[in-house]
Amino acid sequence: MKVMEKFRPPHLSRLRIFLALAVAIGADGLQLLLAAVGWVGPDQVIDCIAMGLTIWLLGFHVLLLPTFAIELIPLVDDFPTWTACVIAVIALRKREEKHFTSTPPQNSSLKPPIDV
Repeated sequence: MKVMEKFRPPHLSRLRIFLALAVAIGADGLQLLLAAVGWVGPDQVIDCIAMGLTIWLLGFHVLLLPTFAIELIPLVDDFPTWTACVIAVIALRKREEKHFTSTPPQNSSLKPPIDV
């Protein structure tokens, strides 16, 4: 069980969400800026750094893999894929946290069932 605890995603604090969005927007913006200048080359380095920081901040999620692969396709990498992926991962993680931490409503008018 201790092995699985190491792979559990971290709790999404406002700081982690803000930093993950900043990394994604920064990576997409830097790639777009470098593409406009015509300087090709460090795109894969930016993608590796963005993926590593995103995993560190939000935990690993399966959606990160296709995003990383899409970034390798020319012209498609000009879209803000990191930003879209991070927003999707945050939304999914929030929904997971809400689902697992919510407790069923306590209704005192319901009596426990009687087993016969």
